Amino acid sequence: MNQDELATELLPLGLDVTDAQYAALMAYVALLARWGATHNLTAVHKGPSVWTVHVLDCLAALAGVSQYAQRQGWGVAQVLDVGSGAGLPGILWALWQTNWRITCVDAVAKKVAFIQQAAVAMRRHEPNLQLVAHHGRVERLAQATHQLVVARAFASLADLVRLTRGALAPDGVWVALKGEEPHKEMAALPSDVRVFHVEPLPSPQWDASRCLVWMKPA
Repeated sequence: MNQDELATELLPLGLDVTDAQYAALMAYVALLARWGATHNLTAVHKGPSVWTVHVLDCLAALAGVSQYAQRQGWGVAQVLDVGSGAGLPGILWALWQTNWRITCVDAVAKKVAFIQQAAVAMRRHEPNLQLVAHHGRVERLAQATHQLVVARAFASLADLVRLTRGALAPDGVWVALKGEEPHKEMAALPSDVRVFHVEPLPSPQWDASRCLVWMKPA
């Protein structure tokens, strides 16, 4: 996808793309293609599908999250991307939100190594990228400093809040990228966690149902 095509897709989301962002994004896509075949980072790692299944999907979610952060007055948001895999959505969000401090955590060392290498490559074009990759189990992160804990293809909603509660700031929220609205998962949440919004997501060039599930301590 060239830069003009990407700009057209991002326009309905209220996002634009600079030359530096596009160059950094191309560096990420190229590295994902090289690493993906041998390191099992993600099933989709090359070709046009990378743009629809990963890039546009993650950025469609960013639009609503950015608006929420603005309403909350989060100038420098602390964001935790749980089970980040190939750095999705964290590494793409960091590219568009350089004032956020994003930590991508994964229990698989090779995936964390990929995120670290991708961040190095992307910073050659966008030096303000604020991204940290952490290897370990998220339940061992006990610093309750993250206003936003995000997960994409990580676990059930109940497992997400159970494993990451210790990392959530007192005024923080969880947001999970899901397909169809997960009614059974929402019903299985503990009584001290409530869903306060389910946000339908546009799926540019991708015929799939997507939503964001927003949760916070009751």
